[in-house]
Amino acid sequence: MSARQLQDVLDAIADTGEIVIRPQARHGADELLLAWRSARAEANAALDHWRAVRTGEAFAAFRAADDRADAAQDALAARR
Repeated sequence: MSARQLQDVLDAIADTGEIVIRPQARHGADELLLAWRSARAEANAALDHWRAVRTGEAFAAFRAADDRADAAQDALAARR
């Protein structure tokens, strides 16, 4: 299965609005940093998807994901 086909399959799954928590990080891991990395990866994937399809819905999804990544980055900066 190509990356594009996988993306199409995943896009067809209805969004439940739930937050998915990754498996437990190793002891002593920086959870805020891990949250930012995850949010940034999601935003990057959403940007790639928007670039591929160029729809308003895809752009809105990208902007929402990018806002979450920005908020996580702000939380990291405020902590230091």
